[in-house]
Amino acid sequence: MSATTEPLLNELSVDGRPTISVGRPDVPFDSSDIPAGLLRDDLPLPEVGEPEVVRHFTRLSRLNVSIDTTFYPLGSCTMKYNPKVNDAMAALPGMRAIHPLQPEETVQGAIQLTYEVQELLARITGFDAVSLTPAAGAQGELAGLLMIRAAHLARGDGRRRRVLIPDSAHGTNPATAAMVGYEVASLPSDARGNVDLAALRQLLGDDVAGLMITVPSTLGLFDEAMLEVSRLVHAAGGLVYGDGANLNALLGVARPRDLGLDVMHSNLHKTFTTPHGGGGPGSSAIAATAELAPFLPTPVAVRRDDGTYALDDNRPESIGRMGGFQGHFGMLVRAYTYIRMLGTPGLREVSEAAVLNANYLRARLAERYRVAHDRTCMHEVVLSGLRQDGARTLDVAKRLLDYGYHPPTIYFPLVVPEAMMVEPTETETKATLDAFVAAMVAIADEAARDPELLRTAPHTTPVGRLDETTAARNPVLHW
Repeated sequence: MSATTEPLLNELSVDGRPTISVGRPDVPFDSSDIPAGLLRDDLPLPEVGEPEVVRHFTRLSRLNVSIDTTFYPLGSCTMKYNPKVNDAMAALPGMRAIHPLQPEETVQGAIQLTYEVQELLARITGFDAVSLTPAAGAQGELAGLLMIRAAHLARGDGRRRRVLIPDSAHGTNPATAAMVGYEVASLPSDARGNVDLAALRQLLGDDVAGLMITVPSTLGLFDEAMLEVSRLVHAAGGLVYGDGANLNALLGVARPRDLGLDVMHSNLHKTFTTPHGGGGPGSSAIAATAELAPFLPTPVAVRRDDGTYALDDNRPESIGRMGGFQGHFGMLVRAYTYIRMLGTPGLREVSEAAVLNANYLRARLAERYRVAHDRTCMHEVVLSGLRQDGARTLDVAKRLLDYGYHPPTIYFPLVVPEAMMVEPTETETKATLDAFVAAMVAIADEAARDPELLRTAPHTTPVGRLDETTAARNPVLHW
């Protein structure tokens, strides 16, 4: 195993080397006011100059894999390129230099933007009302389930204790249902990757609060019986929650409300290209039917009769606040910019290109990697590494690093053995996809010819194959 090529700042330190001097403080200070046990004789900071510090962190940044440097095919995460104009808009002084506790009359433009984002998302999804309070997708899930519980209790129906969750749903769904206090019942998929309707009928009853379903599913598939699934749940008195993390496949093509969903969260940091993961905070929206709208988390941006805007907290049936303020405002600015610049035709093109790219990869890789469900997929394709004798999916993922690609999501969804979930998004060109296909085909050849090459990969990264079991059981958290 190779060691990281970049030393720590302490290792770059040289005693007595000139560093930045900030001078003595110009405020009165008496060290006798501080207990002796809290004082130190020296400050153990590295002695390095500014050039060394800048070069150190620049070199570290070059070790990062990011969407700005390479294809980033993480399935179910929609790691698509973020247009820089979005960041430019969020960096405008009127957007970044305001505070959420300012009087409403001083931030009318910001509240108007928030209101218009709500309206745009309502039109895109087909729902009647939207709240932008949730800080991330998982919190959006929590809001949706809390709203379902509140709706049942508001009509005096407290006997509903179960939530049905397909085995192709996002893994956070069962945890969210359990947090709200529901029992979770797993719903199997049929041979084509749809919800098993016979199993659904058997599991439904007057104790079912609802169904949590990911549309499209984590198998990358659109459920062919989605309308029937919703009808059956509603006939049993339940509500349908939609996990909208995969909304990138539906923009301008299908509205989730028209599929029978009652409430749905969507991820602005996925579908609408605000920064994802290490690039910035998450951001979520929760959309609902008119029947569930009173239970939306607060505040909700509203437009008064006189044309001014406000953040409405006076909603007696609301599940309350999800956090301190109105979500992550900078992410709302980015999403607003993205939607407005694309317009209705552009949003549809996003989904069409994302679906086309995923199906192109499915067709190109089907001969060398097993396709979990070999039918038209949506925005992502789920493969399996079972055809690679002598190597596992983990080995394929590690070897991809040597070819300069971030690996796809692996071993998820759990219902696919040796799963590899690849989401190319709409932003990648055919040339990029062809190069990725060439790398995957080369790795399949290597697995047949020299599987040890894969089992010991990666070979070109600063750190080679790690002992992940030992690292998990005996983590080294300091040095």
